[in-house]
Amino acid sequence: MGYEKVQGDHLFDGQQLWGSEKVLIRDRQGRKVDVIERKDAGDDVLFAPGLITPGFVNAHCHVELSHLKDAVPQHTGLVPFLQQVVTKRESNDEQKNRCMAEAIQEMKEDGIIAVGDICNTTDSLELKRQSGLHWQNFIEVLSITDASARERLTHYESVMNAFTDMQAGRSSLSPHASYTVSRTAFELINESTEGKLISIHNQETPAEDHLYETGKGDFLNLYKLFGIEGSPFKVTGKSSIRSYLPYFNKGQKIVLVHNTFMPVEDIQWANEYADKTGLSLVYCFCLNANLYIENKQPPIELCVKNNCRIVIGTDSYSSNTELKISHEIASIVSRYPSIPLATILKWATTNGAEALGIESSWITGSTLLDKLGDRS
Repeated sequence: MGYEKVQGDHLFDGQQLWGSEKVLIRDRQGRKVDVIERKDAGDDVLFAPGLITPGFVNAHCHVELSHLKDAVPQHTGLVPFLQQVVTKRESNDEQKNRCMAEAIQEMKEDGIIAVGDICNTTDSLELKRQSGLHWQNFIEVLSITDASARERLTHYESVMNAFTDMQAGRSSLSPHASYTVSRTAFELINESTEGKLISIHNQETPAEDHLYETGKGDFLNLYKLFGIEGSPFKVTGKSSIRSYLPYFNKGQKIVLVHNTFMPVEDIQWANEYADKTGLSLVYCFCLNANLYIENKQPPIELCVKNNCRIVIGTDSYSSNTELKISHEIASIVSRYPSIPLATILKWATTNGAEALGIESSWITGSTLLDKLGDRS
């Protein structure tokens, strides 16, 4: 039937981490057929040193920004970081394509099989078609003022349609963040994404909450780059997520990305709101990017305690030195020693695949075990 039998030093079956006593039976497409005892596997078992695991899912990336590797210094804080990305992101097509190709190759070599990728343009379209990876393209809507909302949505819909027409992965419109999407734009996105998978950068800096609570703060400096004086957003006296999440009520699955400064009361409120309104929330953590930009660890343990569905991303080369999920796993293992390795591996594989609506294939990797150590 074209099956192969693979044994490693460790095997993670998508839920549980085993030692070398288990053997994976998979088909030629890399799909799991069974996991059996070594004593029952018979002959012709291929031994692959290291860890056998379902393929990794990078749930949040910005491939378009790959040419900004080492271009933005670390620990600037989010608003100065964004100001530099805005002013430095223009480049020639040859450089962009070369850097995006290198980024995609790095992810493939790390065992990443699927990517939730933020897109502002169609720059990555052709490379994605040829990559052999599964892509969920989050077509990122930026529309700071109500006056430009419909025009901006029309533009981003054309970007989304290009990815769809050229069969370069699944695509959906997604709001960038609470501080770059106006009330009208949120309403239009809600209407056009019923039942869809979408993404939003959430509470990546205290300035997000401060903006909605007071109308003041660091983001006013960002708006000046776009010729806007003062805050274009209504003061709600609430945190940012409590201000924007009520715009969504169409059964969307929403990937909340970063959540670096999300307090437990907002985690609990968001989960309760989602339960009441039929939304599905996924919490995506990009630890190394948070350390790169804000030098701050996100509240991963609080999300575990509150039964959040968690996935892992890398963010972009502008905010990370590597686009490797193995590197993210190793960092989480190091900084959150109370979380079992099997739980973290599930976030990087099973949870990520379920979030993107795909079926996982299988990889092996001795490098990963070298980084993590033996925590079985």
